[in-house]
Amino acid sequence: MRAKELFGITVLDKNVKSVGKIEDVDFDTETGAITNLVISLNKGIFSNDFIEVEFEKIQTIGDYVLLSEEIEAEEKAEEVTIEVEDEE
Repeated sequence: MRAKELFGITVLDKNVKSVGKIEDVDFDTETGAITNLVISLNKGIFSNDFIEVEFEKIQTIGDYVLLSEEIEAEEKAEEVTIEVEDEE
């Protein structure tokens, strides 16, 4: 898998709850290895909240990225409820 294929993949914590999507990756300039993933959190349409997760905390990468730990409560995405009124 190429690094650019990671962008936009949904990230799940160890409890399989959606955390956000991969926004960027950090590399070690000497080895070329990925060191961190930058995740855009699921906090709403206009959110710019990001967290960095060390590459060692990734359990698997495939259709989703599964982390080996739960994301702390203050970092977790907030649930958003949208109410839509029917126009009659």
